[in-house]
Amino acid sequence: MSASPARRTLADAFPANWTRRALLLLLVGYIVYAAGILQITWARFLIGLDQGAIFLQRMWPPNVQAQKVELIKDGMLESLQIAVLATAFGVLLALPLGLMAARNLAPSWLSWTARAFIALLRTFHPVIVAILFVKAVGFGALAGVLALVVASMGFVGKLFAEAIEEISMKQVEAVRATGAGFLGVLIMGVLPQVMARFVGFVIYQLDSNLRNSTMVGIVGGGGIGATLFTAYQRFDYDVVLTILLVIIAIIMAFELISTRIRKVFQ
Repeated sequence: MSASPARRTLADAFPANWTRRALLLLLVGYIVYAAGILQITWARFLIGLDQGAIFLQRMWPPNVQAQKVELIKDGMLESLQIAVLATAFGVLLALPLGLMAARNLAPSWLSWTARAFIALLRTFHPVIVAILFVKAVGFGALAGVLALVVASMGFVGKLFAEAIEEISMKQVEAVRATGAGFLGVLIMGVLPQVMARFVGFVIYQLDSNLRNSTMVGIVGGGGIGATLFTAYQRFDYDVVLTILLVIIAIIMAFELISTRIRKVFQ
């Protein structure tokens, strides 16, 4: 006996997608396989929780001796200086790069070349780039600054290009109609439309560089990361906790400051 018209209509409205189901099954199977290969088990996780609790007990209370506080203060100041310098130079270099990568302003050969260069800059994590610069220029803040400049150019350059591509070209064409040159078009037609977003990108990158300056310091890029790594090696876990608390306090304070700055430019 054939199915009723109502049943046939219901079946057509919700057809089974066997391809999607097969892909989901493959994905689940690969997740189980990868977890087995990497020995990620629930038992190991529970053991890790116990060890983590012991580690936290050894960290408490934080070390606030004057000598340690002075050492941490010097490291944090250096990290702040690394973050500020890297952001300043990175953004200055990212601005022309973003303009060249914007497809609505630059010719296609230039925009694709700039986009390929931005993709190259964003290929590696700042820690890997910092290792390369440590080998090139030696240990210290210079390697950290150069690594974060590269990261800033890649990230901010991409955001700049995407923001410029979303602007209204009517204002740009109006400025061009007055006979203005490229610089005039940029100042009067492009920047007013994206300035608020640019400020947001710069603040976000400064915040990111402040966090990353700790990581590049671990591999020799200067700043508080070197102090943190040394404390780990010496098993001074109370000093480690002090450093982590200071980093959290600075990041939270900067979050409040950046929120105020964004409101000014909005």
